[in-house]
Amino acid sequence: MKIFINPGHCPIFDSGACGFGMTEADTTLAIGRLVRDFLSNVGYDVELFQYDGLDEIVEECDDWQADLFVSIHCNAFDGKAHGTETFFYNSAEGEKLAECIQRQIVDRLGTIDRGVKEDKLFVLRYTSCTAVLLETAFIDNINDNELLAERQEDFARAIAVGITDYVKEISQ
Repeated sequence: MKIFINPGHCPIFDSGACGFGMTEADTTLAIGRLVRDFLSNVGYDVELFQYDGLDEIVEECDDWQADLFVSIHCNAFDGKAHGTETFFYNSAEGEKLAECIQRQIVDRLGTIDRGVKEDKLFVLRYTSCTAVLLETAFIDNINDNELLAERQEDFARAIAVGITDYVKEISQ
């Protein structure tokens, strides 16, 4: 099983959402590296790629011939919104993967469950494999930001377990 992890945004071009001294690019890279390590340690082949160019992200994933694509992000809105949501596009398999990851994060970290949603996001539409985009929490919300700052390993473990739950589910 080849799993492509895409930490959202890139500090060179667009650091993404910001809040309380943290950037989305740095936060998602830290979580993504931990997800990579957790999955590699249990035998999965994992590629980590952080970049802002959407075409390049899709091309890198497809050239590597990934089985799963997981893009990790931090949300932002008005400082009041909070919680976790996971997106998929037009795929029962994508919806299953999104549900597995969403459930693990909400259960393990106690974030508000904003749900699993279908969306036409570029990286979900154009990757050739099962794909999800995860909004871990709101970086501009003080409580969510605290989770993102202090519990990155818990986020990463929840994402990794969600992925392994999905793999077990489709293997049965």
